[in-house]
Amino acid sequence: MSGGNLYLRFEQAFAAHAERIAIRTADGRECLTFGELARGAARYANALAALGVTPGDRVTVQVEKSVANVLLYLAVMKAGAVYQPLNTAYTAAEVSHFVEDAQPKLIVCDPSRQAMMRALADAAKVFAVVNLNAEGNGSLATMAATMDDRHETVTRDGDDLAGLLYTSGTTGRSKGAMITHANLESNARALVDLWRMTPDDTLLHALPVFHVHGLYVALNTAFLSAASIIWFNKLDTKAMIAAMPRATLMMGVPTFYTRLLSEPSFTRETARNMRLFISGSAPLLAETHTAFAQRTGHAILERYGMTETGMIASNPYDGARLAGTVGFALPDVSVRVRGEQPGVLEVKGPNVFKGYWRMPEKTREDFTPDRWFITGDVGSIDVEGRVSIVGRAKDLIISGGFNVYPREIEEVLDALPGICESAVIGVPHPDFGEGVVAVVTAEAKLPPEAEIVSALSSSLAKFKVPKRIFEVAELPRNAIGKVQKAELRKRYAGTFGSPIIV
Repeated sequence: MSGGNLYLRFEQAFAAHAERIAIRTADGRECLTFGELARGAARYANALAALGVTPGDRVTVQVEKSVANVLLYLAVMKAGAVYQPLNTAYTAAEVSHFVEDAQPKLIVCDPSRQAMMRALADAAKVFAVVNLNAEGNGSLATMAATMDDRHETVTRDGDDLAGLLYTSGTTGRSKGAMITHANLESNARALVDLWRMTPDDTLLHALPVFHVHGLYVALNTAFLSAASIIWFNKLDTKAMIAAMPRATLMMGVPTFYTRLLSEPSFTRETARNMRLFISGSAPLLAETHTAFAQRTGHAILERYGMTETGMIASNPYDGARLAGTVGFALPDVSVRVRGEQPGVLEVKGPNVFKGYWRMPEKTREDFTPDRWFITGDVGSIDVEGRVSIVGRAKDLIISGGFNVYPREIEEVLDALPGICESAVIGVPHPDFGEGVVAVVTAEAKLPPEAEIVSALSSSLAKFKVPKRIFEVAELPRNAIGKVQKAELRKRYAGTFGSPIIV
């Protein structure tokens, strides 16, 4: 059965496994069976109805990660409304844009932001503001506790919206990606099959749930397959290591894996019960892939996706998981390169979003005339169909008329002794238009800049070799581990002009 409200699929799994553990917090304070999860979602759905939420209404959510946050997510879907999660780091000015643009019926926020949100809500004519804290308490939780634990799931079409997720906004204002029930169901079903997820699995969940990875990839696949979850409200490496012998599956960003490797207590024995480690949201270094395999015997499975499409490609469960590639297109998903390789990747399939919220012109701009979505990612596809990502089109550096792809240089830099990680950017240059700059972190003492440049010159064409190399304690990242190159470009914009004070 497919189509319609995705919660109906979850509901079937919950009913079939009602007595089994659905979510257990890592600290052991909370434990819900699938039956309790369903009843909790029903109470929250009834609370939403009491607050005036109707099918199609947006519900804006900016709360800390908690099990109650999961009940709210399920309840919004069950009620036929549209879930709009916001990064907890967003400022009042940023949130103001999202609220004004989405025009939600309800805002759910942390109690500490209630006054600020109420002011935004009044200005945007939002019906109500309620709160939920990191412990899962607050006015919404109190209200839900008084509600009936029975609720009839609202009928929706597969093309109806389930989520409104805003892109990072690295170029201009953030755009709201309209995600449908059919988008989510097709993606979750494909991943459950590809990754062999079953009710026998237990997932370590330490990702944020305001983003596609932790929300749609991790939660939806676990619910659809009736896999249990060990729940972490935040990344806690030592606690994850302690819990790992009770788990079979982990999804994380590359930072998770580098932090695990930095812990001497993380050993092959720690991972003895694990079936699969999955990485995404940012490129996984080949060195991390190799070191992890040597330490644990497990080859990390890297996959590729984005807000507008969910998951696009995945390395195989069976067969080689090659470092530096993101594997093959998912079933029913097609990927192609525009023009010569490497080139901009375009994708088509049931996973591709409906368009940008109230931005028909931008939607038309990001689709080809034959309705392929233009990802903005630069990559290549080999003869077997394996996809490799070079970088973002907007990160392309044009130096002296030559195209320079940062990822190619970063791979060479990261392999040099003493360098832990690198980010390559282009900044204004008086002669070349853009000059190549590398920003690196060091494992110990960094070799002299001239020595690094010399080493790079043996592997890279002269126009690709960075003209300057800067060392930093750590690269700036967003909440899901992606390096913020826009921030680096601002920081080093005066490298070849007036001095920059860092």
